[in-house]
Amino acid sequence: MSGHDHSHSHDHSHGFGHHHHEQPKLDHLNAAFIWGIILNSAFVIIEVVAGLLTGSLSLLTDAGHNLSDVVGLALALLAFKLTKVGSNSNYTYGYKRSTILVSFFNAVILVASIGIIVYEAVIRFIHPQVIEGDTIAWVSLIGIVINAFTAWLFVKDKDTDLNIKGAYLHMAMDAVVSLGVVIAGVIIYFTKLYWIDSVVSLIIAIVILRGTWSLLKDSLRLAMDGVPKEMNLAKIKAELKKAEGVVDVHHMHVWALSTTENALTAHLVIAPADLHLFDSIKADLRHRLLHLDINHSTFEPEFSNEKCDEPDC
Repeated sequence: MSGHDHSHSHDHSHGFGHHHHEQPKLDHLNAAFIWGIILNSAFVIIEVVAGLLTGSLSLLTDAGHNLSDVVGLALALLAFKLTKVGSNSNYTYGYKRSTILVSFFNAVILVASIGIIVYEAVIRFIHPQVIEGDTIAWVSLIGIVINAFTAWLFVKDKDTDLNIKGAYLHMAMDAVVSLGVVIAGVIIYFTKLYWIDSVVSLIIAIVILRGTWSLLKDSLRLAMDGVPKEMNLAKIKAELKKAEGVVDVHHMHVWALSTTENALTAHLVIAPADLHLFDSIKADLRHRLLHLDINHSTFEPEFSNEKCDEPDC
């Protein structure tokens, strides 16, 4: 960019009603997270008591896993609360990015939980333990009801935000785990084949990993300032070039501010004679970008008779 007196647009568009992935409304999500935290905390207590009374390692292990779910739900709720906190001199975008960090952390917890399930399954397979199948089955039935209900609270919004998807996967995974434990408990009660518990656990782990892997990849991508997967850079650039007065687009960057908001910066190549139209060009582009799920945009003019000094122009 040559040494001209360039105007920089730092205005941000906040027309959430115009883009496809609206900021999730906390009025119903608050209740979903709170119910999930309360119900799963109660279930952890039930599992710990039942595990200690029966000496069931599987129930105690699952209680620890469910406790991690409670922590994950609490962190996701905190992240949504932080998105409402205003910006300041140290965090000029506020704390919106906390939603990305929490979604990544929750994905890591899910993967770690799978690792624990596999490890415990292998150990129990090598060293089978006597298990009270009926007690495990009844306790796990409670888990199915609690986890399935909690997952249902998030199912409507799971595709709008990675944190909600993470919460949904946590709860759905636990419901599947509990179902597997019920099946294993019933089989063990009638057959005394204790290795069934390990086999069911391994099958469950594989099913969970398939559903968790995309969450881990997506959250890591956003944490690394990667282009959100639903964004098509070629399509965005083509849309920007449709605006009257825009000759070309250089040095374009697209990244996620949070799990629901995206941002863009770009150099707009315009004719020197059209510099006075730059404000109207920006307004037109912001309207176009809202329909592409980009809420915040910053543009810099670059004259068509000059050469851009940026290496990726």
